[in-house]
Amino acid sequence: MSVVASYVYREGQRVRAAPLTEKGLTMKPGEFVWIGLHEPTDAEFDVLVKRFHLHPLAVEDALSAHQMPKVEVYGHELFVVARTAEKVDDTISYGETHVFVGTDHVISIRHGSARSHTALRAQLEASPEQLRAGPDFVLHGVLDFIADAYVPIVDGAEDSVLELEQRALDTFLSRREIRRLFTLRRELLKFRRILGPMEEVAGRLQSLDLPCIDPDIRPYFRDIADHVRRVNSRLNGLTDILASVFEVANLLEQQRQGVITRKLASWAALLAVPTAIAGIYGMNFEFMPELHWRYGYAVVMGLIVAVCVGLYITFKRTKWL
Repeated sequence: MSVVASYVYREGQRVRAAPLTEKGLTMKPGEFVWIGLHEPTDAEFDVLVKRFHLHPLAVEDALSAHQMPKVEVYGHELFVVARTAEKVDDTISYGETHVFVGTDHVISIRHGSARSHTALRAQLEASPEQLRAGPDFVLHGVLDFIADAYVPIVDGAEDSVLELEQRALDTFLSRREIRRLFTLRRELLKFRRILGPMEEVAGRLQSLDLPCIDPDIRPYFRDIADHVRRVNSRLNGLTDILASVFEVANLLEQQRQGVITRKLASWAALLAVPTAIAGIYGMNFEFMPELHWRYGYAVVMGLIVAVCVGLYITFKRTKWL
């Protein structure tokens, strides 16, 4: 059953359940109904379309579930699309929540999101003074509930970014860590694409004269806009850090390769001295200087040792070894 909850409220208090029938959806003056749906069937949604005269274009968007965050006005009806996000394993899972707001109804429709509004409904019902404001305050609660879920995603990403940053400073990044770095960067860029429209949605609800939105409720939407803006700012900082981590990793790797190259060159020079001398005296000529000299071997060996020690000290001073 896709109907998660459907209740009628009056003066901020839940008064009765509201089954999706003509009688169940009949409200008295001063009452409004909040219907929560999760991926509804066409038959279930058709009942609401006929009862509340929902606009066909908004209905099409709500059923297709491939929308970016937006606010649209259809007569005295307000249609709001918000994108949900939550961390699942190492990836960010996205969904959509569509909200129809009228003078006597709020219809929230979830697609692809596992976060039920049950806890939100209980929280709002615990504050009847605020819930008394009506459907517009419920809309604020839904959007605030969605925006709150953005913070754990950024917190988790921040931990991962700092871990990669420290790893890059300590040692070479492995192929798996480099793949993780690019995957994380791609996920954050994708996440950032929905934050801008979400901030715009909250800004429009705050500043524009829209139907079903009481002027006293508008400041609440400013809080959502600020919330999303802070998350977006943190996200921008994380993407910049990821870019710097990659650059630092490249620089450090080049530096380490340079150190290894210098060490190899130093040892090659040390080995070249005895190799060259031994090669000279290994030639098969009958007449060679010092060939029959009694102290020739000792002198040559001493020369090799002296030159090698001199080179070793020189390379140590220049920090090539």
